[in-house]
Amino acid sequence: MLREMSTRYGRSPGGYLWAILEPLGGTLVLAAGFSLLVRSPALGNSFILFYATGMMPFTLYNSVANSIASSLNFSRPLLRYPSVIWLDAALARFILNTLTNLMVISLLFTGILIIAKTGSVLSFGPILTALALAAFLGLGVGLMNCLLSGLYPAWSMIWSIITRPLFLASGVLMLMERLPHAVQQVLWYNPLFHVIGLMRRGFYPMYKATYVSTAYVVAVGLALCALGLVLLMRYHKDILST
Repeated sequence: MLREMSTRYGRSPGGYLWAILEPLGGTLVLAAGFSLLVRSPALGNSFILFYATGMMPFTLYNSVANSIASSLNFSRPLLRYPSVIWLDAALARFILNTLTNLMVISLLFTGILIIAKTGSVLSFGPILTALALAAFLGLGVGLMNCLLSGLYPAWSMIWSIITRPLFLASGVLMLMERLPHAVQQVLWYNPLFHVIGLMRRGFYPMYKATYVSTAYVVAVGLALCALGLVLLMRYHKDILST
């Protein structure tokens, strides 16, 4: 974890400051842009809070998934030591990225609630559950992508292409209830839509998000984690030898 911190944040001016400024900048741009197009957000009266409740769990998932997907290639020299195994590299990245994103999320939402004066009544159960599910889902997707990109180098480019619409298809900018019924039936199978709906339930007491299924997200995460761990255990030497 110390090696990850020094290589990722220690070599650029600002260091950890960029971990805060990047999601904050993205949220501000979204809020400013959509405030010019529509009169009020889909929930509440604060554009920045609405988009932050969608962007932060998505950013947590994306950061964890991408970092774990490249963990073996990034730590290849370190894994030549017998005392360091492939699981150490994956867990170090998972823990560091999860803790970093949770710190950023806490600071960002604290600032929004103080400055924007939204008057939100927070329910920490759904919020913490949503963040835990986002990190868990990122772990599962990251392990599978670590395997596939290691065995098939072209997979990382293919995954990047097919997941480009994921930001829009995960409910960051919209509510499930505002979509046509046929679209809702398709997007229900995207576990990130459930995570973001649960996150918004924690910030907006009037928002029920009845479509959310925590069991479904846990099942998807468990399946991906189990499959990724078993296959990496079998093929990690093949990946490191290429």
